[in-house]
Amino acid sequence: MNVTVVVASRNRRADLLASLPRHEAPVVLVDNGSTDGTVAAVGSALPAVRILPLDRNVGALARTVGVLAAATPYVAFADDDSWWAPGALARAVEVLEAHPAVALVTGRILLGPDERVDPLTVEMAAAPLGTSPGGAGPDVLGFAACAAVVRRSAFLSVGGFDPVVRFPGEEERVVLDLADAGWLMSYVDDLVVHHHPSPARGSAAHRRTQVVRSALLTACMRRPWRDVLHLAAADLRADGPSRRGVLTAVPSLPGALVRRRRISPWLQRRLAQLAAVSPELTGSEPVTP
Repeated sequence: MNVTVVVASRNRRADLLASLPRHEAPVVLVDNGSTDGTVAAVGSALPAVRILPLDRNVGALARTVGVLAAATPYVAFADDDSWWAPGALARAVEVLEAHPAVALVTGRILLGPDERVDPLTVEMAAAPLGTSPGGAGPDVLGFAACAAVVRRSAFLSVGGFDPVVRFPGEEERVVLDLADAGWLMSYVDDLVVHHHPSPARGSAAHRRTQVVRSALLTACMRRPWRDVLHLAAADLRADGPSRRGVLTAVPSLPGALVRRRRISPWLQRRLAQLAAVSPELTGSEPVTP
């Protein structure tokens, strides 16, 4: 199979031992400096998994490390608490090989033991942007990293996930750069991902803070300054986690500004079109608990 699964994780040993055996392709696990014995436990229980241990937590950049280590033309991302359904990876390869203009496909996310459909999936399936010629399904300008398969060359051509944004919310800058480079991204409904959010996840307030931080830093890297100021002002007027998100973004602003390159007017119009009908899809944060 011409696809590798890349998982980045930190201190989620139990989740990994449950999810990694479910993938139907070679797995690269990039460990973000775990202190819970993850590397030893996975190495012992799952010797076929290639483990790349990092000495510190580099956030979503770990996924890019995994992509660089992969030798296949396609890479599927997964979280430590998610896995691709049987047949999904083979189907993703088939779709990408049949659609050379498509850099990324994303699919249907089923949440928890009751397998309810993630609201993000519902929004994408509604096809608010239509389907471009050469696309594999409805166009998307957002995705959840646990439910995406990328064309490795396209992903790396835009730099992959960067060291500024970390996660969650690392997907947006990649989407913007792929779209501006002329690549299509498609929703394909029969690509199924099971996502059982880990009980080890942080609080909703902390996650909100990190999402706001990511969105603001991405805006600094790619959006017009009026959009950056509007976003920051709205978050400062909002709740405590949102205000903290703005403040926690400040130390990383120099790194964002070094990487600043405004998106094209065409993409700005495309994003405005999407925001008018489905504002949830203009960012990249999955609507999961």
